[in-house]
Amino acid sequence: MAEGETRRLNIMRMLADSTGPLSGTELARAFGVSRQVIVQDIALLRAVNKNILSTNKGYLLYAPEMDMAKVKRTVSVCHTDEQTEDELNTIVDCGGTILDVVVEHEIYGQITVDLLLKNRADISEFMRKLKNVPAKPLKELTNGDHFHTVEAESEQILDRIEEALGEKGYLRASQS
Repeated sequence: MAEGETRRLNIMRMLADSTGPLSGTELARAFGVSRQVIVQDIALLRAVNKNILSTNKGYLLYAPEMDMAKVKRTVSVCHTDEQTEDELNTIVDCGGTILDVVVEHEIYGQITVDLLLKNRADISEFMRKLKNVPAKPLKELTNGDHFHTVEAESEQILDRIEEALGEKGYLRASQS
């Protein structure tokens, strides 16, 4: 087996055994390669249908078959930068997990970024990074309009999330 194939097999093992995300830097250090090599390995693994999410904390193996009992819904929202943390907390406080953020860009089409925010601690870490880097959130590309794929234990929880977002004025529309 080639060196790269062995490394990618071991990356999958590490992700499967990990209880949380692994950063590209951690993986690069473990294999004695550059972070860019890890980014390329992850791209190759995704190309063969490996469910690897790139979150703000690192790479995570996501097994949707383990969440068969869960339901998902896409919600369309719009809010200011100052309301971002409240919007995210509203979703998790109602029992949802924010899987991603999606924008529809006029030139580039759909841009999706994995988030996997499950609780307030995840959101605090996300907000800390958002405030400490010069980059802007994706919603800035679309005047605040964006979508989240939200996962929950039941349709009733998803309904409650939409209701809470609507009460706060964040909800645009939904697509199941």
